[in-house]
Amino acid sequence: MARGFGRLRREDLLRTACEVIAAQGFGHTRTADIAQAAGVSQALLFYHFETKEKLFAQAFSYAAQLHLDALTKVEGAGGSPLDRLRALLRFYPPGGKTKSWALWIDAWAESMRNSELEETSRRIDMRWKEALHAIIDDGVEAGTFVCADPEGSTWRIMSLIDGLATQVTVHRRLLSRARMTEFIQTAAAAELGLSPTALS
Repeated sequence: MARGFGRLRREDLLRTACEVIAAQGFGHTRTADIAQAAGVSQALLFYHFETKEKLFAQAFSYAAQLHLDALTKVEGAGGSPLDRLRALLRFYPPGGKTKSWALWIDAWAESMRNSELEETSRRIDMRWKEALHAIIDDGVEAGTFVCADPEGSTWRIMSLIDGLATQVTVHRRLLSRARMTEFIQTAAAAELGLSPTALS
């Protein structure tokens, strides 16, 4: 009974931490802010997470899990490499709400000063790259894609998405999501020897 309560309390703390960090940013959030919002003492926070850096990293990991759940669905859905590529390109960029991407961007910036957060963001980022790399490999093997350098294509496609997603999230009036999607689909198609409209 106590263990179940402990898991619930930890999840509540992580959810609250995500809400506070999303509102204030990693750089402006204190453990005192999170403790106050959660209605607990700072001592309880440190009991569960040991340090502020570990709390931030685990809060980010908790928030990113929704993103990874989408990736798991893509990986488990089966279908052709082209179908799986379309699904990945649909789930990864920002959708109607940019809250999760705002947290991602803030985490990347804070990772330069927080080794725990850097390790967490790198691990999650590489999961997406590994998934795309696997799709490209399968597509090349099936003769669907033409790609001499799957690793290079993976990095170029994901880096383009990251850059455009940052623009859409930070400078909302400069680029529409529809235009961002068009750029991503056209670039990915060119990387993989597909027609310009194959991913639309």
